[in-house]
Amino acid sequence: MGFFLETLFGGLMVGMLYSLIAIGFVLIYKASGVFNFAQGAMVLFAALAMARFAEWFPLWFGFESLLLANILAFIAAMAVMIVVAWLIERLALSKLVNQEGITLLMATLGIAYFLDGVGQTIFGNDIYKIDVGMPKEPLMVLEGTFPGGLLLSQEDLAAAAVSAALVVVLAIFFQKTATGRALRAVADDHQAAQSIGIPLSRIWVIVWSVAGFSALVAGIIWGSKLGVQFSLSLVALKALPVVILGGLTSIPGAIIGGLLIGVGEKLSEIYLGPMLGGGIEIWFAYVLALVFLLVRPQGLFGEKIIDRV
Repeated sequence: MGFFLETLFGGLMVGMLYSLIAIGFVLIYKASGVFNFAQGAMVLFAALAMARFAEWFPLWFGFESLLLANILAFIAAMAVMIVVAWLIERLALSKLVNQEGITLLMATLGIAYFLDGVGQTIFGNDIYKIDVGMPKEPLMVLEGTFPGGLLLSQEDLAAAAVSAALVVVLAIFFQKTATGRALRAVADDHQAAQSIGIPLSRIWVIVWSVAGFSALVAGIIWGSKLGVQFSLSLVALKALPVVILGGLTSIPGAIIGGLLIGVGEKLSEIYLGPMLGGGIEIWFAYVLALVFLLVRPQGLFGEKIIDRV
């Protein structure tokens, strides 16, 4: 029982990290109807900026405080992501208003490759470290309840707590602020939103900036665990099955989908892996997403679109 609970908690914590990246996909799709294939590249770009600024600032300004370096690096990396959002709106999205979905999809693919290339040109292509002080030692709990107790990763617990806090902040932002309500209005109907004076271009810059913030937080957490390297953008691809499972337009769906996939891949690897030869963790999420596409293409919480002819 103790081992099962350890696996379950491990899956839930990994699932929260998947959800964090998936929220970036959902935000942009809700506000613009664009499936943003560049979200993974944004995670890598933001993590590279954070890692290198934290390394460069102490050298440039002559201080040694790691905390100050991380705070300044976070602010600078967020400013970079806002500039990226503004450039994407100015140079790409504003030119493609009312174009076909496939055109916008290809545009985000181009943005992804551009960010990958430019990020490595500016910040380098080695493996970089992000040290934000996340605890690395495992934590033993419930020793009196289960023989040997439950061994949990403090780093995963901290990451899950940050992810949960970000989700709460985003939920409040969308539900309680005027800008959040404007974003929801644009998501429901672009033309109707424009007719009541909501500027589409400003909304797109805001939503890409929020997605950039989400990418930065995800990049810091994953970069702290794995190091900042090119494969970080591939980790972000795990968020694709999450949004398919949860629904492209639902933030709660992204959270539930992430948790289901995180738990599912851990349990299947542990309990089915020995019978099937292992490696289930690699493909489990994609097979589950494929099954959902066959039986419920809108996902668990997505909106079912009915065309009347």
